[in-house]
Amino acid sequence: MQGLLRRILALWVRATLRPEDAAARFNGRSVPVCYVLERVSASDLAVLQNVCLRERIPGPGRRLLTRQLRGARSSMALTRSVGFWRSRDDRRPPELLLNLINALRADPGLDVSLVPAAVYWGRAPQRERSLIGLLLSENWLIASRVRRVITVIFNGRNTTVQLGDAISLRSLLGTEADTRVSARRVSRLLRAQLSRLRTALIGPDLSHRRTIVAEVLRTRAVRAAVAQEVREKDKSTRRSVLLEARRYANEIAANYSHAFVSLMAMGLSKLWNRLYDGVEFEHLDILQQVAQGNEIVYVPCHRSHMDYLLLSYAIYQHGYAVPHIAAGLNLNLPIIGRFLRKGGAFFLRRSLRGSTLYTVVFMKYLATMMARGHSIEYFIEGGRSRTGRLRPPMGGMLSMTVRSYLREPRRPVVFIPVYFGYERIIEGSTYIGELSGRPKEKESVLGLLRVLGKLRQRFGRVHVNLGEPIHLDRLIDRFRPGWRQEEFDDQNRSPWVRALVDDLELQIMRRINGAATVTPINLLAMALLATQRQAMLETDLTSRIEVMVKLLRAVPYSDLVSVTAQSATEVIEYGITLGVITRETQRAGNIIRMSPEHAALATYYRNNVLHLFALPSLVACCFLSNAMMRTEDVLRLASRIYPYIAAELFLRWDEDEVPAVVTTLLASMADFGLLEREGDLWHRPAPVSAAAMQLSLLAQSTIQTIERYYLAIALLIRSGSGVITQKLLEENCRLMAQRMTALYGLNSPEFFDPSLFESFIDLLRSRDVVRADEEGRLTFDDVLLRVEADAQLVLSEQIRHSILQVTHS
Repeated sequence: MQGLLRRILALWVRATLRPEDAAARFNGRSVPVCYVLERVSASDLAVLQNVCLRERIPGPGRRLLTRQLRGARSSMALTRSVGFWRSRDDRRPPELLLNLINALRADPGLDVSLVPAAVYWGRAPQRERSLIGLLLSENWLIASRVRRVITVIFNGRNTTVQLGDAISLRSLLGTEADTRVSARRVSRLLRAQLSRLRTALIGPDLSHRRTIVAEVLRTRAVRAAVAQEVREKDKSTRRSVLLEARRYANEIAANYSHAFVSLMAMGLSKLWNRLYDGVEFEHLDILQQVAQGNEIVYVPCHRSHMDYLLLSYAIYQHGYAVPHIAAGLNLNLPIIGRFLRKGGAFFLRRSLRGSTLYTVVFMKYLATMMARGHSIEYFIEGGRSRTGRLRPPMGGMLSMTVRSYLREPRRPVVFIPVYFGYERIIEGSTYIGELSGRPKEKESVLGLLRVLGKLRQRFGRVHVNLGEPIHLDRLIDRFRPGWRQEEFDDQNRSPWVRALVDDLELQIMRRINGAATVTPINLLAMALLATQRQAMLETDLTSRIEVMVKLLRAVPYSDLVSVTAQSATEVIEYGITLGVITRETQRAGNIIRMSPEHAALATYYRNNVLHLFALPSLVACCFLSNAMMRTEDVLRLASRIYPYIAAELFLRWDEDEVPAVVTTLLASMADFGLLEREGDLWHRPAPVSAAAMQLSLLAQSTIQTIERYYLAIALLIRSGSGVITQKLLEENCRLMAQRMTALYGLNSPEFFDPSLFESFIDLLRSRDVVRADEEGRLTFDDVLLRVEADAQLVLSEQIRHSILQVTHS
């Protein structure tokens, strides 16, 4: 009978095996395997058997311990439904488990691997029942054959078989003399493992939105905030304040619908096929390692509105629960906002200041979702990057996450940084306009309709890369040993918590950068934007790309950085097909050119990977004005300038690690012919050589950053100590940078980005190079003059003269 059912289901059911490397894990095992299912189900067992046959791994139908047990098969279920209507669960340990424990105790050399196995029909979290919920849900506790047939028909094409890690049964045996006591303990452990598998794959059980809102409003913190609001603002009744709190909660709360997510997954598959040449989801093994038993918080960089959809789509397609996403209230548009809520979005205002009640309601909503086990996603940059660089982090959501966990540490929190790499971005022209001074467009339905016209264009490939995870427990242990014995409440504002959040911000940003992908478009942008007219001979461009790739591979930025496998020639052809560059055929040699329009936008794609080339470029800068330098001078200059570039680009190395990295880079650059070594001296190649041109082009990656620093320092020194405020200096820097861009044709909109000047001056102040007096005016001493002198050693005389000319005009 089981064989017939298996054959019937094989005709209709399409099951995906998770994890993807399950076949490699279970093939060739010397220890016999026994699959453990949550409950008795003939269809689940048949699907599991079919998947095992397909993947050529030991199946549940195999005989188990033939010498010790007669007729035993390699599977068992922890729960059986009993009674006439199967309305009661029998959770006593299965007979096979008792027999296995007895067999292991009788033979000390024997062991069995228990493999938790779950079959999910439709991957819908459990929820209060409706007809649609029945048809799309994999969970049906009140079992009936008719209902199971309906489930197979509607969800058979969207079935997932999840296998957990193999567990040695011998390792679970205790010292209990009674076999049944041991079996009950093993059963509890296996049920917990299956529960963790379920939560990782399809999320925790859902409650209706109104239930969650009611739970938030019942918390002690919200009730205290309501009482405080009544006292401070002299509200007429407590009821009116409670209604206000309820309005806040309804404004915030998501309304997740698995039916909607399933339909959107199908729609997005078609959309991505139309827009992109492929969506690459890299380093999935990171998620596989931490998904079970942890509260996952995804913290991606923010490049485009597509980020929301791409990450959820990639996670869902690879068999994990869709995260609940923190979205700005500006996206709560008519109709669109309703759809976003159904996809798991919850909304927050741009600023939480000014309303204590709103802040408390939001924090308690976040804490409730975390306590329930829902994975969370938010963008710590606060908004989309207009320059392609990572924006300075805004730690509000991080702080709330950390404080919520300190108050109620139910499940370990793990942050997963995420890097998005686009070859073309839909909002590109809008970003260029905003950087040029055009007002930021507000999100609207009309604006969305305008974007639809771009969907006919080709946008290349997009990469969604997971970065190195950060375990919050370990970080807290480093800052506050013994914190588990302390009590934390909503009023706790310990200084160490702020320091921890600051450190967490920096680690997340660094690890986002550490998961970057270098695409053909990134390489073309890096190469051509280093030239004055964004044009090169094809032979020179080919050599330039090859040198960049060699450097990336010889001195890798991190183990998670990936570089395109295309050759330099293939990169150029790809850029032509995507319309980013053009080829001009001439007798003396083909010229590859980037139009001014494409060049302005190419700065975005160059900036995506600028951090990967920052240190090699900084070393190359040392030789722009110096034909020869000693190792100690290169190390000194690099170490002096590095902290400012590292803060701007979120580079991964600490300051004490820089000398070793620079030393390795010098040796690699010599190996590639970019430098020549003579003992402790380093020489740049002959000025007319191809190697000298490559060295000069490499330096261009960071030279504009150093120019911007020199511009700010020159303006401050010209103004004098104790004369100008930071705000006025930032405005002067922006105006002078715009003037330089117009006069000297700098094709880099972020050169006059005011936030970059603000961050640089803030860093000067934090390092005590510049200080502010009681009236807010900036003061400095000889330390700033030494920083200026170092910049002069790197910048050529022509560049310094141009900057000084602009600042003194």
